[in-house]
Amino acid sequence: MQLVLVSGLSGSGKTIALRVLEDAGYYCIDNLPANFLMETVDFLAEAGHDRAAVSVDARSAALPALPEHIAELSRRGVDCRVLYLEASPAALLRRFSETRRRHPLAGPGMTLAEAIERERQLLAGVAPLGSRIDTSDLQPRVLQNWIRDLLGLGSGTLTLLFESFSYRDGIPLDADWVLDARMLANPHYDPQLRQYTGCDAPVIEYLGRDSAVQRWLGDVRELLGKWLPEIVRENRSHVTVAIGCTGGRHRSVYLAEELAKAFRGDWRVLVRHRALASEAEP
Repeated sequence: MQLVLVSGLSGSGKTIALRVLEDAGYYCIDNLPANFLMETVDFLAEAGHDRAAVSVDARSAALPALPEHIAELSRRGVDCRVLYLEASPAALLRRFSETRRRHPLAGPGMTLAEAIERERQLLAGVAPLGSRIDTSDLQPRVLQNWIRDLLGLGSGTLTLLFESFSYRDGIPLDADWVLDARMLANPHYDPQLRQYTGCDAPVIEYLGRDSAVQRWLGDVRELLGKWLPEIVRENRSHVTVAIGCTGGRHRSVYLAEELAKAFRGDWRVLVRHRALASEAEP
């Protein structure tokens, strides 16, 4: 099991770190008391979660025992990593002032600056346990990229959905990119092909022999291959590419399936056929 423990100063970006890990497929738990860590890991393992991330902050009374918990997890074979986020007092003061949020340790007779310093003292034993990131001068997008690089999450976290649709039903609202295939030869006008869909061998063979269809596919593969990595760098975790034709049964279905094959080795790929799904409904 892979476990990432996220800790650090309030306002330093722990929520951003958990969001990055969640997008990467980790099961995430926020603000877990340190004394519940061992039983939580056991529960997650029994539930079949092989990757998890847990946030532990300074409010946990059992925080001093965290180093021993981590050592015990390692002895059990858990791949445990600690990510510690921190920032300068000035940066934290500015962030709390901008968001107007209350510091978790703030209370009667304690200023914000004192609460920040108190939290730093409480977490002094946790900070040396793992990888530290000073977020004082980092924008959220930059911090997300740093966390991905540090934890080796890479760019393989993108989910790429190829979605065929019929222009008669309108362009899907969830589409990020829309590609029009109506200029290509339509199998609908061949009586021997009309009954089939773009998933059936006769239509696949027909469109596979068409040079214009293959040029269209080649151009789109080149376009997506060039720009999808750039989209990932913008911290997108999901992209929907919608391919439309008149009826949504032949050309767009075939093209969506072919594009899915082309990119399945690079990204997590899904395929959805809107018109065919509508036909299948009772």
